[in-house]
Amino acid sequence: MSALINACTTRRANLAARLEPGIVIVPSSQEILRNADSHYPFRFDSGFYYLTGFTEPDAVLVQVISKDQVQNILFCRAKDIEREIWDGYRFGPAAAAEQFGFDAAYPIEELDMRMAKLIQNQPRIYYPLAKEMRWDRRINRWLSDVRGLARTGVSAPTTILDVRATLDEMRLIKDAYEVGILRQAAQINTQAHIRAMQFAKAGQMEYQVEAEILHDYYRQGSRSPAYNSIVASGANSCVLHYGENNARMNDGDLLLIDAGCEVAGYASDITRTFPVNGKFSPAQRAVYEITLAAQEAALASIYAGSTWNAPHDAATRVLAQGMIDLKLLKGTLDEVIEKESYKQFYMHRTGHWMGLDVHDCGAYKIDGEWRKLAAGMVMTVEPGFYIRPAANVPKEFENIGIRIEDDVLVTADGYENLTAACPKTIADIEAIMAK
Repeated sequence: MSALINACTTRRANLAARLEPGIVIVPSSQEILRNADSHYPFRFDSGFYYLTGFTEPDAVLVQVISKDQVQNILFCRAKDIEREIWDGYRFGPAAAAEQFGFDAAYPIEELDMRMAKLIQNQPRIYYPLAKEMRWDRRINRWLSDVRGLARTGVSAPTTILDVRATLDEMRLIKDAYEVGILRQAAQINTQAHIRAMQFAKAGQMEYQVEAEILHDYYRQGSRSPAYNSIVASGANSCVLHYGENNARMNDGDLLLIDAGCEVAGYASDITRTFPVNGKFSPAQRAVYEITLAAQEAALASIYAGSTWNAPHDAATRVLAQGMIDLKLLKGTLDEVIEKESYKQFYMHRTGHWMGLDVHDCGAYKIDGEWRKLAAGMVMTVEPGFYIRPAANVPKEFENIGIRIEDDVLVTADGYENLTAACPKTIADIEAIMAK
């Protein structure tokens, strides 16, 4: 049995151990039409994959939890040789049960019939409540069917709970298998960003640099980006979610690249900012050094027992002081923080959870308080400094947009920067671009 299937088997057992008796229903995704009869590339549901390792569309995991046993059942597409000629290999229920470690597996076409029986006399249902209306309606139909059998002595579940309340917290702490895959994704992404630094030059289009990044992902074994790449030059670097990537890069522009790859479902998320011509101007250098110092302050505050918000607070204070030092803002540091005037130039948070989703699941606050960091959590650290033209902005600082982002694993005694090999000092960036 593979490391992935071993991990999934353990996760299913852990999920069942955290829940009261009842029935768990976790659907995967379905294929989505892009246009006419052409589909978007299929991407499995992250929670379903976390528990199963199964990557085919139109599949459902069902766990039947009683006081003394747990039964894991998969519903998936039936084996169909004719469809395999057109669409590729299918496991089918028998092979899926054997190879993925399920107690039983059935064709997806039997789901309605079997679920109307499986939920009978169960005290509760766990599923991703209100995530998709089609599943809400389907489960309501099953409940209605079972309630109609009340005179025969059959009872229907009386409680419906969102399984994500438990599943998301499990996913927040990465196991050894996940950490290994995240390291691979970080290494591939690091090399792609270095390739972009070596390739970029004035006169190119942003999408040409994007093409080099995607090429390097595929060349190294990543089959998909984790999200739509941001390749933003000049004024575009001050647009947080810029996605057109179709402007020409000019001599003197900064280029902000926020791009990540996916490996075995797990994301990497790196942002680097560098001058298209290979040399930072004095104004660019000043803003960059402040942003890098803010990231270093944020990283220093990451350790088990610290709080989620500590890196953001640390980065914000460095950035705000830098804005004062550059005479972009007036007042004391405490005044700038209290009035939030720094948000003219830094308007987002300093990070997010990362894993199977680039913006991964898991609560940021517990009972109204910022949660404490724990070993096994993976997060990004990404302060930014974005200077749009304004009355209080000197000409030399206009349209300077900088973000520096790394992927960080919280450890028992601090952190591991998974993307530390991706150059980010001015000296290292200029040296790479000079080659």
